[in-house]
Amino acid sequence: MQALSLLALISVVAAAPVHNRNIGDVDHKPHHRHQDKRNVGDNNAAYTVVEYIGGDGKVYSTATIDDSTASTAESTQSATGAPAVALVNNDVASSASASASASATATSATATSASATATATSSDDSSSSDDDSSSSSSSSGISGDLSSFSNPTEKFQDGTVKCSSFPSGQGVISLSWVGYNDWASIMNMDGETSSSCEPGYYCSYACQAGMSKTQWPSEQPNDGRSVGGLYCGKDGYLYRSNTDSDYLCEWGVESAFVKSQVDKDISLCRTDYPGSENMVLPTLLQANDDSNGVPLSVVNEDSYYKWQGKPTSSQYYVNNAGVSVEDGCIWGTSSGSVGNWAPLVIGSGSSNGVTYLSLIPNPNNNDAPNYSVKIVGRDGSSTVGDCKYENGKYNGDGTDGCTFSVSSGIADIVFY
Repeated sequence: MQALSLLALISVVAAAPVHNRNIGDVDHKPHHRHQDKRNVGDNNAAYTVVEYIGGDGKVYSTATIDDSTASTAESTQSATGAPAVALVNNDVASSASASASASATATSATATSASATATATSSDDSSSSDDDSSSSSSSSGISGDLSSFSNPTEKFQDGTVKCSSFPSGQGVISLSWVGYNDWASIMNMDGETSSSCEPGYYCSYACQAGMSKTQWPSEQPNDGRSVGGLYCGKDGYLYRSNTDSDYLCEWGVESAFVKSQVDKDISLCRTDYPGSENMVLPTLLQANDDSNGVPLSVVNEDSYYKWQGKPTSSQYYVNNAGVSVEDGCIWGTSSGSVGNWAPLVIGSGSSNGVTYLSLIPNPNNNDAPNYSVKIVGRDGSSTVGDCKYENGKYNGDGTDGCTFSVSSGIADIVFY
């Protein structure tokens, strides 16, 4: 099996470095991580460098590309990487762009258990790409109970909810198809997993589209794995692992939405991070939803979860149109084209007030999806970049993906 992990773009403007980071991965999967760096010089010449760093610390691929100039309600940028996206510091007005490719091989106990769950949930990955019924009882419950960018109002009370219960509501949604009694994953500090939320385990959960979980322990495993979720205490009750937040879900930056002009539903599956990194967190884009769209989670990487002190952001595996969340938001297999074998990855995040959105090739799957997609700025937005995936090519003839930045306003990722 293969999987990608966190993407960071590297923006450079000739001279002294002001920003430098590695974005790393978790579990026992040898993911790729990306180094991000910006230099500022008197000539104000901007270019972007992306380094793909494997779990062994080696740089597997490097790309350097000139940056574009900013525009209002339009774009001009090209870049990329691999899933989940940690983003670049935009100290200079010009934004990042880059181009590169990456591959990673991933096997883990968590992945294996997720794959087994996937097998039980869907007997045939490959056939699901032709499945036209992407609305089911499970899908109908993932929209959540909050309107877009309306904050939760009820604080989570430690020690009042049993570990055997799932705390739905206030943005928290259940994942009935994953196999963990509605949880996204269940793991302890030693990397052991469980099918039920038990004392000593961290029970990770999903939030509705546009939101992210707030719970993870500040003390993380030393081997690079990540752990997230509510903690199940010895008394059999749930406790926050991050008491700095009273609520279990929070909204990201209101800067990106997904829209559709396709006549089938599209399942976008975000990785459970910090946690198992299995792509089980659903965002369902309904057929021909080209009006308001669905919010994409754009985490503020300046304040969100840090991996070994370094910023992280979001990644979505995007299935072919017609694949339900139950069939697509799982750990897939090489015989199919769902989950970590989906044909496209979207990365999102924000740093220093600039949102970065990437369309990223999945090295697990070189087949073109049954849709095209483009990123466009709404009227009045200030954006940099040109990012489109059409007929299996990025921006006309590219194969390495592209990136689009938003310094103000909103951008739409439009499927057509």
